[in-house]
Amino acid sequence: MNVKIEDLSSVKKKLSFEVPAERVDSEIQKAYKKIAKTANVKGFRAGKVPQPILEKHYGPQMEEQVLGRLINDSYFKALVEHRIPAISDPEIIENSPLERGKIFSYEAQVEVKPEVEVKDYVGIPLQKEKFEPEAKVIDERIEEMRAARAQIEVTSRKKARSGDSVVIDFEGFVDGVPFEGGAAEGHVLELGSGSFIPGFEEQLEGMKRDDEKDVEVTFPENYGNKDLAGKPALFKVKLHEIKEKVLPALDDDFARGFGLETFAELRQKLDEDYQTQERNRVEGDLRERLVTALIERNPVEVPEAMLAGQLDYMLENVRNRMKSQGMTMEMLGMNETSFKAMYRETGVKQVQGSLLLEALARQENLKVEDSEIDGKLEEIARMANAPLEAVKKHYAGEDARRGLISQIAEEKVVQFLLEKAKIEEVDKDQLAAQNSNDDKE
Repeated sequence: MNVKIEDLSSVKKKLSFEVPAERVDSEIQKAYKKIAKTANVKGFRAGKVPQPILEKHYGPQMEEQVLGRLINDSYFKALVEHRIPAISDPEIIENSPLERGKIFSYEAQVEVKPEVEVKDYVGIPLQKEKFEPEAKVIDERIEEMRAARAQIEVTSRKKARSGDSVVIDFEGFVDGVPFEGGAAEGHVLELGSGSFIPGFEEQLEGMKRDDEKDVEVTFPENYGNKDLAGKPALFKVKLHEIKEKVLPALDDDFARGFGLETFAELRQKLDEDYQTQERNRVEGDLRERLVTALIERNPVEVPEAMLAGQLDYMLENVRNRMKSQGMTMEMLGMNETSFKAMYRETGVKQVQGSLLLEALARQENLKVEDSEIDGKLEEIARMANAPLEAVKKHYAGEDARRGLISQIAEEKVVQFLLEKAKIEEVDKDQLAAQNSNDDKE
């Protein structure tokens, strides 16, 4: 068998094959011999059909079998002998007719993992956000938690104001005619929530119990009901009751509602979580800047097969995350096609980064030790609050373990690069301004 290999690009090769006539004849004969055992031709017993009759009735079946065997055997043998790192199924470009006594030839194209040599990776200049904890963030978080525990109670105040929940009856009219779905009794509405037509809630502020009022508004142009969109409307409203949020005291009882003994412990826990989250964000941003700089210095062509796999992985992650929140992509007006189109550039960058980090691990001989795997498993168990044995069992499978080792290796390479980089700490505002300028360029 003769094989000619041609590089079409850094990620695609063309393989040209010539299979000897002797092999073609042998495979054709084998195919007909196998077909003859079960061939069903009127006037002949099974296994006794003459060769010319077999060829007349079963030629296409023979050809399908022989082509499949010739191509598969020669193709995979070439991959092994020539150490071709194929990452996609072959695409048969053209092939010659299958005929006895003649050479069978065909051409196939296949995507391959690019050979990457990373250069210019020592001393990469990077900007890192200087993290400065802000006490107001904790105050805001506590107020959010406090608001979530608020009780709605009837207020002694006479007039309604923003933030109050009012109990109302209302009926809506367009051109003096009531419209479907425009009336309700005993409806509870939080003023300032923006849940009604723009301008409606503001006009209820200042109303007293048993007050009645005509509220004039205009439906938005993009309103869901096309019959009402853009039209002026009048609502007759009667207010029955005014309720307000009563916030709990910020004391030890409040903290115990979140599983802690004292309010001081709650504040400390929130501060620790906030700082951990923000430091992780800063480190993640620095890592992204590092990989981006590495890609700019080492452009890598990405095979479509690897990109497709990465986009599938990203899509599955998003779907699982949304499912846990009781949502679907369709709720956001997206589907698989639009998602992959929107995140194609991100997928390309992620594949490029993985290829470069993997290559750099080889160049610098950065290997993953068993102790590092054990440490990572313990970290995963701790973060997931799961039994260590259960985590070990999950990562015992070949694919899961390979993925874990790849993740640890990438982390080692990133740490290696950061130790070699020239990192400048800058204020958050300065970094945001720089990001804005980069986006404009």
